Amino acid sequence: MVRGGRVALDDLTCTVEPGSVTGLLGPSGSGKTTFIRAIVGVQRVERGRIEVLGEPAGVSALRAEVGYMTQSGSVYDDLTIRENLRFFARIVGARADAVERALEATSLEKERDRVVGRLSGGQRARVSLAVALLGAPRLLVLDEPTVGLDPVLRRDLWRLFHKLAAEGTTLLVSSHVMDEAERCDALLLLRDGRLLAHGTPAEIRRCTGGADLEEAFLRLIEEPPA
Repeated sequence: MVRGGRVALDDLTCTVEPGSVTGLLGPSGSGKTTFIRAIVGVQRVERGRIEVLGEPAGVSALRAEVGYMTQSGSVYDDLTIRENLRFFARIVGARADAVERALEATSLEKERDRVVGRLSGGQRARVSLAVALLGAPRLLVLDEPTVGLDPVLRRDLWRLFHKLAAEGTTLLVSSHVMDEAERCDALLLLRDGRLLAHGTPAEIRRCTGGADLEEAFLRLIEEPPA
């Protein structure tokens, strides 16, 4: 995939298992966001093919099937949490009970009438996640959802991710924090637009001989396995 005159993704081939939490990991500039944008259909793919839930990425049939949480906030600061959710629920044509379900899933019931502009960073992240959940998506794509959050909020979000996966949702979660890799069922490790490894955390440690995933990642960079 070419973006801005340079190759952003180079010969990347992979399959994400349904009902899993798959981590998309790599340093800043590795191609994570470009890959995610291509999956949700907002990034043009010049060569190759991306198939999502049996359909070409970006087709209208997937709008209600794919939830997308961007790195930056995707909600309105001058509206309350509930007003934001009602607004976006109308856009995606969500079910009548979607707002209440999203509030419950993200533990925002008691905060529903607070203005978003007065929330903490962690609360804003949960509001953005609630918006992504409104359509009860089969695939949830999260671009660095825990960046800047304290350890307690990160832990709570990862618990929610696994709860959603246990209920049948497939999650693709990008991060540049290697200690989050152990929380995933499977990993895609990217660097400079190339897929270095795809497997479970245990498989990646085993194939590289790394004591932990950070060491495994460094070994993949320095001496990729044959």
